[in-house]
Amino acid sequence: MTYKQRLSMFIIIDSFIVLAAIFVSHVLIGGNLDMVTLPILFTAIVILLSHHSLSFHFKLYKKAWEYASTGELIIILKTAFASISIALLFQLMMLDQVNIRLLTVTGLLHILLIGGSRFCWRIFRDSIMQKDDKKFRTLIIGAGSAGTMVARQLIKNNDTSLKPIAFIDDDRKKHHLDILGVPVIGGTEQIVKAVEQYQIENIVIAIPSLRKKELNTIFQECAKTTAKTQIIPMLEDLMTGKVSVNQFRDVQVEDLLGREPVHLNIDSISQYISEKVVLVTGAGGSIGSEICRQIANFHPKKIIVLGHGENSIYSIETELKMAHGNATMEIIPEIAELQDAKKMMSVMERHQPDVVYHAAAHKHVPLMERNPEEAVKNNVIGTLNAANAASWHGVKTFVMISSDKAVNPTSVMGATKRLAEMIIQHFDETSATKFVAVRFGNVLGSRGSVIPLFKKQIERGGPITVTHPDMVRYFMTIPEASRLVLQAGSLAKGGEIFVLDMGEPVRIVELAKNLIKLSGYTVEEIGIEYSGIRPGEKLFEELLNAEEVHEPQVFPKIYIGKTANLFMNDIEYLIDHYENMDKEQIRALVLSIANKKTEAKPIMSISS
Repeated sequence: MTYKQRLSMFIIIDSFIVLAAIFVSHVLIGGNLDMVTLPILFTAIVILLSHHSLSFHFKLYKKAWEYASTGELIIILKTAFASISIALLFQLMMLDQVNIRLLTVTGLLHILLIGGSRFCWRIFRDSIMQKDDKKFRTLIIGAGSAGTMVARQLIKNNDTSLKPIAFIDDDRKKHHLDILGVPVIGGTEQIVKAVEQYQIENIVIAIPSLRKKELNTIFQECAKTTAKTQIIPMLEDLMTGKVSVNQFRDVQVEDLLGREPVHLNIDSISQYISEKVVLVTGAGGSIGSEICRQIANFHPKKIIVLGHGENSIYSIETELKMAHGNATMEIIPEIAELQDAKKMMSVMERHQPDVVYHAAAHKHVPLMERNPEEAVKNNVIGTLNAANAASWHGVKTFVMISSDKAVNPTSVMGATKRLAEMIIQHFDETSATKFVAVRFGNVLGSRGSVIPLFKKQIERGGPITVTHPDMVRYFMTIPEASRLVLQAGSLAKGGEIFVLDMGEPVRIVELAKNLIKLSGYTVEEIGIEYSGIRPGEKLFEELLNAEEVHEPQVFPKIYIGKTANLFMNDIEYLIDHYENMDKEQIRALVLSIANKKTEAKPIMSISS
């Protein structure tokens, strides 16, 4: 129905209602059905014209009555009261008589019939026209302002597929109350019972300010049910209007880490990146590419994206150019192998970077156990070449990405990363360049991490393979890891190993169960199998060696590990002789160097 058709309909209906109110009032007061006097006729015309004029003034005819509430009722009261007041003045001034009883009854009937007609339409829409039979029965977690908004949106919006059935809230004062006709049935401990009792199909967590640990606790209760669990957007997005309260999203693994994100000092990062030349090695990888994205936000003069995989480098180059096409910064791709010392020197000489982020490395633990010589070439020799070229060409800051597996390493990968840390700490002692390392745990969603593997196993119908039921790891998101790396560069004085306080470690089996639930399955449907600890793996990872612990935080949730012993003679021996060793000899030597406490003389002199 168009606005003009709707307006015409309301004018006709209201005219009939107003005239009927006056006629009924006259009959009730005078008891005479036949006699309609001239004063009554004039009064009826005045009330009718006043009603229509005031309805246009108060925009009564523009209201969507399927959503009528107290605001619309107040407008009806204003219109009726003003119309009767005008009629009273007319009778007083033009007819020299006032029929108070007639006007009073007419006013009451006016309000009753106009308001009743409007609200009857809403009741009809809500109870008859609104089809609930195809809607999913929904439990709302949180009966606060956000939860109330969610319920109101779901009740009003006929297009939504969700129907609010009950609230859950830990505030005991709200228990047994009704909010918008939806009962508050108990606290979070009642989630499982409520889903069964009310046949709930969907759960919406409507607490935008919820901390991650609290969200994890609630989700674990929801995971015990068969209902699909969703969450409303972040409070900041709701307040800024980016999204509406009924734009629910699925809970992500990142939401369940149980650790709040680190807030960084953007100004300090900007000071040493803005208008500078920045080079990123391993720029095509998960961490390297995200570092490039984060750097681009600070408007450097030039970003050199360096890596050996042409497809991944082309991909990040194209992405950056599309995202920052109007920016003045240059984006330059470089295809290079870290083991090629001459090429690294050439790249540094040509671009003269101010800052280098060294993200290139072999990180896959079992693969490096089988190919220790490749771990030496990429993680040790590659780092040495990149650091030497950076030092030689006057790079101001060199930031290396390390790993928690470098602490008391049991794997070739971890041991070679520890040797790489020693190399950059050695260069810091001998170079004008500030060399630092950033050490953190596993990164969710990175290539080679458990999340992509688990997702593929779920897509195939399972089972998910977990190495050991007690296996635990520290986790962070790719953007967090990348921002930490940028922050470390701004804090660098030289020689530090920056470590993020990553909170409590996560059990891998719990991570697997959460991912199964988030994918819409039960653990029984997918299954979990234990494959046994692989070569080089530890049940528990560490972020700092006991000798490295340095208590004070240099930034909220960021620590610095003190400089440990550097065994450069042994590292040089390894580099000179690894090609003549078999895999087991290489593995034994890198683990020996990485884990020993004091420097020993090399088995064979470097000069010989």
